[in-house]
Amino acid sequence: MTGAAPVKPQTAPSAPPAPLATPSATAADPVALAAELIRAPSVTPRSAGALELVAGRLEAAGYRVERLTFETGGIPIPNLYARIGTDSPNLCFAGHVDVVPEGDTAQWAHGPFAGTVQDGVLYGRGAVDMKGAVAAFLAAALAHGKPARGSLSFLITGDEEGPALDGTVQVVEWLKAKGETIDHCVLGEPTNPDALGDAFKVGRRGSLSGIITVKGVQGHVAYPHLADNPVPRLVKLVAALTAAPLDEGSDFFPPSNLEVVSVDVGNPVFNLIPAQATARFNVRFNDRFSLESLKGEIVRRLDTAGAAYALDFQPGASQSFLTAPGPFTDLVADAVEAVTGRRPEPSTSGGTSDARFIKDLCPVVEFGLVGRTMHKVDEATPVADVHALTAIYGRIIARYFATFA
Repeated sequence: MTGAAPVKPQTAPSAPPAPLATPSATAADPVALAAELIRAPSVTPRSAGALELVAGRLEAAGYRVERLTFETGGIPIPNLYARIGTDSPNLCFAGHVDVVPEGDTAQWAHGPFAGTVQDGVLYGRGAVDMKGAVAAFLAAALAHGKPARGSLSFLITGDEEGPALDGTVQVVEWLKAKGETIDHCVLGEPTNPDALGDAFKVGRRGSLSGIITVKGVQGHVAYPHLADNPVPRLVKLVAALTAAPLDEGSDFFPPSNLEVVSVDVGNPVFNLIPAQATARFNVRFNDRFSLESLKGEIVRRLDTAGAAYALDFQPGASQSFLTAPGPFTDLVADAVEAVTGRRPEPSTSGGTSDARFIKDLCPVVEFGLVGRTMHKVDEATPVADVHALTAIYGRIIARYFATFA
C-alpha cells in the first residue's frame, strides 16, 4: 500500500527508548516486546520509534547497528542492518516494523496501538504482520547470544507495506556495495493459513502489471460513421488475453494467473462514443516464465485479436523465485515440527514479499505467525503462538550453527 498520512498514536512513547546496558526481562520477553512495538504507531512511512526500539535492544546486546535512510521516493525511510560476529556463516533474520493504517478506530475492540493482552491474546496493528515475528526473532537471538562461530544479523525495514522503494531493496544494494555476505535468511512474514506449523514459504510467484490502451474518435452515438468506437476492439483484446490458461503450474508453483482488474472509458453518459478505452491487468506467474518470456506471450496473445493497441508494462515487476529443497529448508521445517508437532508444507502461494529482494543475496525462507487477522480490525495473535514462534526461531539458530558453522 502507499504511504498514509501520519496517525496520532493512542498509546506511544514520546521518544525512542534509551538503549539498555544489558538485555532486560522485557527485551527477552517476546510478548512484552511485541506490545512495545505495537505501541509505536509506525504506519508507513513513519517509524514512530519502532526501529529505534529494535536498534537499542540490539546495540545493548553487542550488535553493530547500521542505521540506513533512503529517500528515492521523496520521503526519508529508515532501515537498519545489525550484525554480531564477523565470521561466516551469517544467518539473517529479516522483517519490517511498518504497518498498514488502522482504519476506523471505533471499530476496534482494543486500541489499535495499545498493545493490549487479554485472555491470552495480543491485540494491535502489526501483531501478526509483523511485529510479533520481529519480537520473536529478536528475543530468540538475544537468548542465544553471540554465536561461538559465525554471525547473526538483522535486516529490518520501515518500507514494506508502502511502495517498497526505499526499504529492503535499497538495503540489499547497500550490502552488495559493502561486500557484506549473508549466507541464509529467515523472513518473518505470516505464512500459516490456520495454525502455527501449517506452511512455510520457499518461494514466491512473480508479478507483472500492464495497461492496454485503444484509441478511437469521440462522437455522438447517433452518428457512429463520424466516430470510431474503441470499446469493441478492447473487448476483443481482453478476450484474446484471457482465452486460455497461461500454464498448468510446475513442480513447486501453482498455475500462473492473469486477472483483468479494470476496464475504463471514463464515460458517464449514454450518448457519447469515447475517444479511448483502457484495460489494466496483473499476472502472478510461476517459474515456467521469465519476465521477458511472459511479456512476449502477452504480446503474442494480443496480436491475435487483430486490433491496434498500445501496451505499457508497469514498473515494479518481479521475477518468480524458489529456494530449492535442501539442508536449509529441512532445518527450518524440522524446527517448526519439533515445536508444533506439524510438518509445515512448502508453499509458493500468495502475493509478493521482501523475499523477492533478499533472494538476490542468499537462499531465503519465510515463516511467521498465522495470517488470518493481518490488516484487519482487531488484528491479533495468541500469546502462545508468539512464544512458540520464539522457540522455533531459537531452534533454527541453534541448529543452523551446529549444521553450517
